[in-house]
Amino acid sequence: MEQRNASPGRQGTAAVIPAYNEAKHLGDVVRRARAELDHVLVVDDGSTDETAAQAQAAGAELIVHPENRGKGESIKAGLRYWLERDFTWVVILDADGQHRPEEIDRMLSAAESTGALLLVGNRMNDVSSMPLVRQRVNRYMSEKISRVCGQQIPDTQCGFRMIHRDLIPIVLTGTNRFDYETEMLILASRKNFRIGSVPITTVYSDEVSSIHPVRDTLRFFKLMRRYRKI
Repeated sequence: MEQRNASPGRQGTAAVIPAYNEAKHLGDVVRRARAELDHVLVVDDGSTDETAAQAQAAGAELIVHPENRGKGESIKAGLRYWLERDFTWVVILDADGQHRPEEIDRMLSAAESTGALLLVGNRMNDVSSMPLVRQRVNRYMSEKISRVCGQQIPDTQCGFRMIHRDLIPIVLTGTNRFDYETEMLILASRKNFRIGSVPITTVYSDEVSSIHPVRDTLRFFKLMRRYRKI
């Protein structure tokens, strides 16, 4: 699978944080991310709360969608934004505090040591603080998606990722909702890019999942069926 000797550094790395009604946690996430990287972008996906104001107050660059377009579209908007500005690496972080910006260095180190152009966080080494239902769902879905991708990805549901600019054009197609994070892995794998896994901390507090259990599960299985036929 394709890889290269990349030497990532903080200067050539930017972050994108897709956000929908995340005013409660977003400011803290942005401030911590900016302590690690100079360039942090929030994509406000049609929020009805103070998400945009919190992003600006914390010093983030900002894109605001006039209506909710889905997490996938928000991520793609952020990837396009940094691609146009010639950044080499883009880190993707959730807005609800589930990811620790302080662990961005782990992504940078893994990229340098493995040469992978897509790195995905792995929370499954220590699941002591992960709800049992999430453990089971993550393991089940990761097994299915890894099979479709043709490579082992221990935690396919983790949104903490880092992607190289050479791979960004390949993953700008695809779906516009939560299933985009799955499709990103498949698109990269189909082009023979190896996906690296980076151990990260599992963090859960009072965040409320925006995933609709029935609707988004059906989207997942529809996506799986489509790619099995290709």
